[in-house]
Amino acid sequence: MTSPPRTVGILTFHRCINYGSYWQARCLAEGLRGLGHDARLLDHHSDAVARAEWRCSFQPTLPERTRRSDLPAYKSKGRKFVAAFDRLPQSPRFPLHRPDTRGYDAIVVGSDEVWNFRHPWYGGAPIFFGEGLSAPRLVSYAASFGNHDAADGISDDWAARLRRFTAVSVRDANSRALVAAALGETPPLVLDPVLQFGERVHAAAPPRPREGEGGYALVYGHGFPDWLQQQMRDWSGRSGVRLVSIGYRNDWAHEQDIGAGPEEFAARAAGARALVTNFFHGCVFALNNRTPFVTAPSPYRFNKVRDLAAALGAERHIVAPGLGAGDYDALLTAPPAPAVYARIDRLRAESLLYLRHALG
Repeated sequence: MTSPPRTVGILTFHRCINYGSYWQARCLAEGLRGLGHDARLLDHHSDAVARAEWRCSFQPTLPERTRRSDLPAYKSKGRKFVAAFDRLPQSPRFPLHRPDTRGYDAIVVGSDEVWNFRHPWYGGAPIFFGEGLSAPRLVSYAASFGNHDAADGISDDWAARLRRFTAVSVRDANSRALVAAALGETPPLVLDPVLQFGERVHAAAPPRPREGEGGYALVYGHGFPDWLQQQMRDWSGRSGVRLVSIGYRNDWAHEQDIGAGPEEFAARAAGARALVTNFFHGCVFALNNRTPFVTAPSPYRFNKVRDLAAALGAERHIVAPGLGAGDYDALLTAPPAPAVYARIDRLRAESLLYLRHALG
C-alpha cells in the first residue's frame, strides 16, 4: 500500500551543529520525498537557542576550554554546517514558541532527542509535543527522550500532549517504556532515519579512497575514557591503522580534522577502516557503512547507544574496561555480524510500513 502524496512538515533539531542531527534531518526529509511526499523541515528559530548552539560549537568540551589555535577550525566547521542547512528543503522561518504550520497535511515530529526534558536548550519546548501545531495528522517518527530515564516517568500534562498525536513511534527502548507508561500502549520501535534511508547518505557522500597503506580509523566524539584511549593507541600500533579525530580534538589521535562539514564527515566515515565513538550516530554511521566499530557511550548518550545495540543484537560492540587486545583486534577488523543486518532489514520494513500507515 502506497500513501497518497502529502505536504509534510518535519519538526526536529535540523540546525544543530552536530553531524548526527544534520544527517537524521536530511535523511528523513529526503526519504519522505522519495516516498512521493512534499516534505520540508519546519524552520523554527530562537535567538537564545542559536546563541547556545554556537557557544557549544566553539566550546564543546567544557569545563575544558578549547585551545585558541583550534577556534578557526571550529569556526570553519560551523560555517560549513550553515551552508549545508541552507541547502535543505525548509519552510519559511518562524519563532520557536509561535509556530506557523498552516497548509500541511501532516507534521512529523522527530527523529533525535525531541522529547528530552534534559536537553540543554530544547528541553521541554512544548512545540515538540505538538503544542501550537496545526495539521490533520500529527505523527512522531523515531522520537527519543534521550537521557531522561524511563524510571523518572513523565507528568500527566506531557502525557496529555502525546495523546494528541495521530501516530507515535520511538527509536529506543527507554522512550518506548516512557510512552507506554504514559499512554497505556506500546509504540512501534523504528529505525533512525540515517539507518532507514541510508542510501541517501551514500549517494551524497560516496566512499573516499582508503588512505595510506594501513588506512585510518575514525574517532568521533570527545571525553573518551583513558582506558579506551590506550587500547586504541595500542591497536593502532599493532594494526598500522592511524587514528583520525573528526569534529573535535582528541590528542590521542594521530590527526585532527576538526573543521569537517557534514558531507565531509559522511565521506570520512564511509572511507574508514574502523570507527571508535561514544556518540549514538557514530554507531549508526558505522552500521550504515558496515564498518568495524567499538563504542563506550558517555552517560548523556548511554540510553540511546545501549538500546540501539540491544535492538540490533550488536551489544558486543559496547566495550568496557577489562577487554584484552584480542577483543579489540576482532571487533575492529570484522564488520558487524550478518544477524545485525538481518535485524536492520526487518526494522526497515516495519519502519516503512509505519510511515506509510501514519501518513496515509
